[in-house]
Amino acid sequence: MLVQGTAQAADSAVILMYHRFGEEGHPQTNITVEQFDRHLAELENTKYTVLPIPEILAKLNAGTALPKRTVGITIDDAFRSVYEIAYPKLRERNLPFTLFVATRPIDHKLPDYMNWDQIRELHDAGITIGSQTHTHLHMAARGADASRADVEAANKRFIAELGAVPSLFAYPYGEASAAAMSVVRNAGFKFAFGQHSGVADRTSPHLFLPRFAFNEAYGDIRRFRLVANALPLPVRDISPQDPLLKRNPPAFGFTVDSKLGGLERLNCYHSQQGKVRIERLGTHRIEVRFDTLFHSGRSRLNCTLPGPDNRWRWYGRQFYAP
Repeated sequence: MLVQGTAQAADSAVILMYHRFGEEGHPQTNITVEQFDRHLAELENTKYTVLPIPEILAKLNAGTALPKRTVGITIDDAFRSVYEIAYPKLRERNLPFTLFVATRPIDHKLPDYMNWDQIRELHDAGITIGSQTHTHLHMAARGADASRADVEAANKRFIAELGAVPSLFAYPYGEASAAAMSVVRNAGFKFAFGQHSGVADRTSPHLFLPRFAFNEAYGDIRRFRLVANALPLPVRDISPQDPLLKRNPPAFGFTVDSKLGGLERLNCYHSQQGKVRIERLGTHRIEVRFDTLFHSGRSRLNCTLPGPDNRWRWYGRQFYAP
């Protein structure tokens, strides 16, 4: 485990998310080796502290201070390039990470994926293994019964191969819903991640935590530094709470922490509609106004606010429109 940085305290952490490494045929989920090397070189800068994801979440949950600029690393899907490219580079630098695994592709021995022996090797080396269902299910679209069966099938495979059910979960494609969160909670998972940008802090919902995703188009070192230095935009009273839309477009809103000022500089951007209108009710209530219907499937909202020391406060949300 690499522990770097100053002793200055923080109550948040930036969680990074990757999929493939050096697989240029998959640019939407891949990051080049050169990009990844630049990311790792930046993380070796002494201003960052890279900690295991379980430690970060335990401290956030307990209200224990984290080092300033704490960063966590997650990788989804257990592609073979994780084992062949990413793992040796992370191991060389003693950087901890969490690997989320959907079990059926591993069982079927698909050529692009790791195998159980390799996953066990990582597990035995102290790498945290998390669940991503059995079939990499579209949980928001399939509903509670199908999601429950898929999670249970994965749990059985984890017990058979690793001896225990993981405590961390990631929604495939980041697609969550209130029903999916209930399934995940009832299956015994303590924390679950989406794929929406944002900084994890003590106000973040345990079963829908944010991560910053990287691919070839969004993997340059400038964006990486922007993300790695991001600050939380603490919010509460999110409405609607369910990421699965019952109304399209949603009447979406949230209340920003009363300690923050300068909300006239807050801007929000939707992945399908670009910059969207926001209305401030009172001093800290924000209502986001969408002009057109969301396309079916997933979409994301990013809200940013300039913070201290040229850092950005960041809040994100992912939606799923039936």
